[in-house]
Amino acid sequence: MCLAVPARIVEIDKQMATVEIGGSRREASLVLLPDASMGDYVLLHAGFAISRIDEAEALETLRLFRAMLGEGNVAEDD
Repeated sequence: MCLAVPARIVEIDKQMATVEIGGSRREASLVLLPDASMGDYVLLHAGFAISRIDEAEALETLRLFRAMLGEGNVAEDD
């Protein structure tokens, strides 16, 4: 099963972005989202930003991922 993971764009250089996921940074292609901007939350799949999402959706999705992985008490984030 493949999952798309929420990430926040922290740098843009042409069609590539540096995105932040849970404190880690990685490179992502913006070829599918050429109008993406700094600070946008995107869904990242196989190294590509595939869609833009709002901050609330990104944070809720990350919270659910942590809950599925059993990483601490997710109620603390609420």
